[in-house]
Amino acid sequence: MEAFARSAPEWTYKATHALSFCCPRCGASSRQATKVWLNRYAPVMMENYERKWQEFYTCECEQVWWAWSCDRPN
Repeated sequence: MEAFARSAPEWTYKATHALSFCCPRCGASSRQATKVWLNRYAPVMMENYERKWQEFYTCECEQVWWAWSCDRPN
């Protein structure tokens, strides 16, 4: 599994930013993804000193998308 690989897999380069934490094409959740990569090696510091990072997903519909970790629903 490449979810925690240090460098970004090539498939992440064509990702679209999802404004909601789901596939922007078909609305599938991240749990339905066929591939996952978490960019935990380059976190962004928020105003309240919490970290957020990009999470990349390949959907079953083959859409590649990413969203911020802080936008993940509970």
